[in-house]
Amino acid sequence: MERAHSIESGGISLAATLHEPEPREEGDASGHPLVLICHGFVSNRIGVNRLFVKAARELASHGLAVLRFDYGGCGESEGEYGAGGLDVLLQQTRDVIDYAMRLEGIDAKRVVLLGHSLGGAVATLAASEDPRIRSLVLWAAVARPSADIARIVGQAGYEQAMQSGRTDYLGYTLTDRFFQSMSRFDPPRQAQSFAGDVLLLHGNRDNEIAVDAMFQYERQLRLRQAGSCETGIVLGGDHTFSSEEGYSRLMASTVAWINSQLQQRTIAV
Repeated sequence: MERAHSIESGGISLAATLHEPEPREEGDASGHPLVLICHGFVSNRIGVNRLFVKAARELASHGLAVLRFDYGGCGESEGEYGAGGLDVLLQQTRDVIDYAMRLEGIDAKRVVLLGHSLGGAVATLAASEDPRIRSLVLWAAVARPSADIARIVGQAGYEQAMQSGRTDYLGYTLTDRFFQSMSRFDPPRQAQSFAGDVLLLHGNRDNEIAVDAMFQYERQLRLRQAGSCETGIVLGGDHTFSSEEGYSRLMASTVAWINSQLQQRTIAV
């Protein structure tokens, strides 16, 4: 079952969709594990080629609840995406996590944060400061927000924003504050504060965020005293895992890892 939700954050409403798996057996009062999906730069909770819709439905078929949402100014959410910065995306993620933890039928001790591209960087930052998040999945995560987003927008657009205060990118107005905020964060380094387990997946055909970004995260995560880190190159995967081969490999690795994580959490609890 899929239900529409509205989540308040900073005076605006964020549109979200909750995927609920089949009810548990009669007499089983335990809540469902939950996966929260954070989309990338100028994207939405549907995703390119319906990536997040397909992923959410597949995860739900494996007994997981899934909440996917639009950041402010994206998809069906209120607000202006480029008016704020990475700090605003982070706060919206925090508010979504708080909302999700209060949902009926959810096991708040088994919550997985999943982020794609820039959403992977935001998910990392959110998880690094929230002990309630014990598992983190990063798909083609941005490692250097300032450099990566400026490169994607293009030098001319970046310079226009810095000089005039704003630029247009695919119909989104990006302000100088948006770009300046990126330089204040270093997701791979800040990931060292996350004590949970991490799965890093990146396509070998990603032409937007080089696969080296995955290794930047891995190098920092290996320095931690707690928490595991697994990596995987998704053969045939571009940045949005749009091919059948890339998507199938992505989901097979993701489902297997999450199921392993949740089994461990169940035993631990």
